[in-house]
Amino acid sequence: MSNQQKNGSIIAIVTMFFLYAMISFVTNLGAPIGVIWKNQPEIGGSNVLGIMGNFMNFFAYLFMGIPAGKMLTKFGYKRSALIGIAVGFIGVLVQFLSGFSSGIPGFCVYLLGAFISGFSVCILNTVVNPMLNLLGGGGNRGNQLNLIGGTLNSLAGTMTPMLVGSLIGTVTASTQMADVNLVMYIAMTVFAAAFIILLFIPIQDPEMGKVTAETKFEHSPWSFRHCLLGVIAIFVYVGVEVGIPGGLNFYLSDSTEKGAGLLENAATIGGAVAAMYWLLMLIGRMCAGMIAGKVSSRQLMLTTTSIGMILILLAIIIPKTVTVSMPLFDIMKFQSTSAVVPVSALLLVLCGLCTSVMWASIFNLATEGLGKYTAQASGIFMMMVVGGGVLPVVQNFFADIMGYMPSYFVYLLAMAYMFYYALLGCKNVNKDILVD
Repeated sequence: MSNQQKNGSIIAIVTMFFLYAMISFVTNLGAPIGVIWKNQPEIGGSNVLGIMGNFMNFFAYLFMGIPAGKMLTKFGYKRSALIGIAVGFIGVLVQFLSGFSSGIPGFCVYLLGAFISGFSVCILNTVVNPMLNLLGGGGNRGNQLNLIGGTLNSLAGTMTPMLVGSLIGTVTASTQMADVNLVMYIAMTVFAAAFIILLFIPIQDPEMGKVTAETKFEHSPWSFRHCLLGVIAIFVYVGVEVGIPGGLNFYLSDSTEKGAGLLENAATIGGAVAAMYWLLMLIGRMCAGMIAGKVSSRQLMLTTTSIGMILILLAIIIPKTVTVSMPLFDIMKFQSTSAVVPVSALLLVLCGLCTSVMWASIFNLATEGLGKYTAQASGIFMMMVVGGGVLPVVQNFFADIMGYMPSYFVYLLAMAYMFYYALLGCKNVNKDILVD
């Protein structure tokens, strides 16, 4: 490889790292920005409407999951990545433009932007992993690049609610999208720079496998019971992963929750606490990477879902007047701080350690023994990311009726299902189906 090719490869890898981070950055804008919209007079404080931006982002996966895989096969990695980046820029731009309209019209424009952004992150999710593997030459080096990218993804997920919360401070009826323009400028700049850089870097696609041309499929992934149940597990998992910190952000940002003692800078504190959840997910993934070779995916799932159920149950039953001083980080001042929050909030933050290992574990269990049907199953799993939009809406529907903490029974039930899947549902009872 010439020095020019090597330098181009390094630039492409760094660009993919930024896109890896942008996937999480754009996705995690939904909950903190939703805090702004739900407090608009026309929205009337509805949690369901407030979380709709998050819903629209994930709803796009339902339409784009399988087409994104087909796009990768037809156009290749580079062109697919460029399409995803361009769509992402448009989605963030539309969200930015929603700030120029108030009330329901502006809210509808924002939802449209969130939906377009969902198309982008779905495409990029489909492209970035295999593209980093390609740039790394496959094998251990390719896997290493993906692990680094995953770390940056979690880091961006940590920073997003923290940054938005710091910009908002305390949410009132006069708080507008313009207050978080800095976040939109960052997102559009990264997308634009990534598009320009990637446009001029030569990347040769690997040969697309002959599986689509010559392989006969007598069955489908739905023919495997453990895969079918795994698809449901992925659906509820993404809902749990996104919904726990999203609902927590709404809860702590709500200045009417006086029992929590959060009367000033409520949105700042809510964003910082939610960020701690994503930080623990980052730590959990790093730790799990070190032990995954010795502990099975089933054991990881049984342990983490058990602990997760206990944490959520305790968060529901402990009164909000029971508080604790929680260490936080002020991203604007770049210094550590702390805030008095309900013990329930701390317990939900700790769930981040549990959810950190679940995606990979469920995927491994659900695709074991699928052989040539694995690629089809991957497309279905990408569609089921829509759970990250559905479950938070369900939870916030109950939050409007019974309050924030009681509504977390939705995620308790989801955790219980994932425990069942790890205990019994993951067993492959269709080993007689020919997969070679």
